[in-house]
Amino acid sequence: MSTGSLMEHYFLNPMTKLAKQRHLMAIRDGMVSTIPLTIVGSLFLIFLNLPFTDAFKEGKAFFQFLAANSLGIALPFRVTTGLIAIYATYNMGYSLAKSYELDGRSGGTLSLMAYFMTTMPQIADGLGFVIPLGRLGGASLFTGIFTSILSVEIFRLFVKKNLVIKMPEGVPDSVSKSFSALFPAFAIMIVMFTLITIAKVDLQAMFIKIFDPLKNIVDTPYGAVIIVFLVTLLWTMGIHGVSIVGAVARPIWTEMISENSSAYEAGAAIPYLTPEPFFQWFVWIGGSGGTLSLVFLLLFARSRYLKDLGKVTLIPALFNINEPVIFGLPIMLNPFFFVPFILGPVIVTIVSYIAIASGMVNIPVLVAPWTFPAPLGAFFATGLDIRAAILALVNIVILGVVYLPFMKMYDKKMYQEELDAAKE
Repeated sequence: MSTGSLMEHYFLNPMTKLAKQRHLMAIRDGMVSTIPLTIVGSLFLIFLNLPFTDAFKEGKAFFQFLAANSLGIALPFRVTTGLIAIYATYNMGYSLAKSYELDGRSGGTLSLMAYFMTTMPQIADGLGFVIPLGRLGGASLFTGIFTSILSVEIFRLFVKKNLVIKMPEGVPDSVSKSFSALFPAFAIMIVMFTLITIAKVDLQAMFIKIFDPLKNIVDTPYGAVIIVFLVTLLWTMGIHGVSIVGAVARPIWTEMISENSSAYEAGAAIPYLTPEPFFQWFVWIGGSGGTLSLVFLLLFARSRYLKDLGKVTLIPALFNINEPVIFGLPIMLNPFFFVPFILGPVIVTIVSYIAIASGMVNIPVLVAPWTFPAPLGAFFATGLDIRAAILALVNIVILGVVYLPFMKMYDKKMYQEELDAAKE
């Protein structure tokens, strides 16, 4: 069996199947659905931490307004990032139920019901039962994953065994679907009641204890490099690397950036250096593989095809959309670009980690829209740190240097083929 056949059999095929695994896809969809909310929350949070000295703020009406209304200004952050587990849990349950061709809204609702059982409401004087916000945010995401999968699988089992209430014809579809979830809802509640009330299992504390060490592994230079290596390696094999790695890492990243944002709001020390914005703005510049630099180089190619490709892909690349260059060059399954596509991002990961860990650049604390050009996104995500924008520009240069010799070799090959084709 050839090397290519071995790679396809033992690596490509299993990874392709993993990318389509329904539970991982549901987790990915649930996490991605929260991105607009975290961006909106970050926009408001940054007003509370504008990078000006106290002397500059003194006596200015705008900053006095911010100080007097800090709780209200922070409210959008608290109801978005602060409640991130609620939104993610519903959408994971919805997505997983739809993948089984079940009612998505019932799947999401049942998942939320199970999740809220894990929050363990407390009695507060004058308020009655209250749920601590700490049990609704990023720290609870793994509990949300568990309850969404558990709830939808129980729901599916009841439907498969036909243990559901079927309403007569003529009953509105929404009503019929609601009653079909009645028996599954009762079963899910019994399971959660047994775990929480009778067995007294604190699921949220249990999952935090299990997965906290993962954050400490991810938040190291070794963990960051491994993530970058896996993502780029999968892309070179023709597999969407972020879909695979992100499905596993994104709950951890989301919890990390949520805790960073909370610390940023409180003016406390920022706990994690490598949440997802670290990779988005300092590594994936132009998209996975840091291909914006490569697109710039294509503009100066001798090959007519490569030059035209550079012109076509430049605007998308500026906004971190690189599928046109990945599939158009192509990068995947192209031995000319295996090394720079992996090596370049690994190098800038190490450079960025050192720059941030040494205090030269602020740690990412906010979520910026992923379509921002890299320097602007880095500036915003680090709390308006201009040094972050400079680091992004430096990384673009580094990536360009790595891509340059390989780009030249490929350009020479393509140019010669065009000359040969013209002679024929």
